[in-house]
Amino acid sequence: MSSRVIWDEGRVAGRELVALGAACTLSLVALDIALTGEVGWFLDLGFVPLCIALALAVRPGDFFEIGILPPLLLVGAFTILAVSRPEAIAQPDDAAVQAVVSGLALHSLTLVLGYLLSLGVLAIRDRRQRTVPPTAPLRGRPGERRSGEAGDIARTLADDDRRAL
Repeated sequence: MSSRVIWDEGRVAGRELVALGAACTLSLVALDIALTGEVGWFLDLGFVPLCIALALAVRPGDFFEIGILPPLLLVGAFTILAVSRPEAIAQPDDAAVQAVVSGLALHSLTLVLGYLLSLGVLAIRDRRQRTVPPTAPLRGRPGERRSGEAGDIARTLADDDRRAL
């Protein structure tokens, strides 16, 4: 029986997930505007699971990129809307900055929930990574140093030194 759980599975590069997150967020916004004419519940219902999925998919070395991503996704999407279609997130005569702030205020619960759940998943994954040893040996390219290898080399050198005495 394997001890691997969902927290151990993420192996996708952070850069790829940032691009995927931006594409999915813009798609949710576009679909929401196409369906209702403004940004509403469709974005809210899709954004939170998107944040969780990104946090589960990222490889451990790229937690920071995904940890700061949720607010940046919404600010970026709302900035694009504020310039192109401010009426989708605010009053039609609002300035761009005001439209972005209005959009963030209207979707603040979504942002906070997505952000907190994303950070929670990353925290659980980080804690599990620190406490549970990997179940399979790491595979790498020939000549690449793997974890534990430095200890093996040190033991070999120490044995050689003892034999020389």
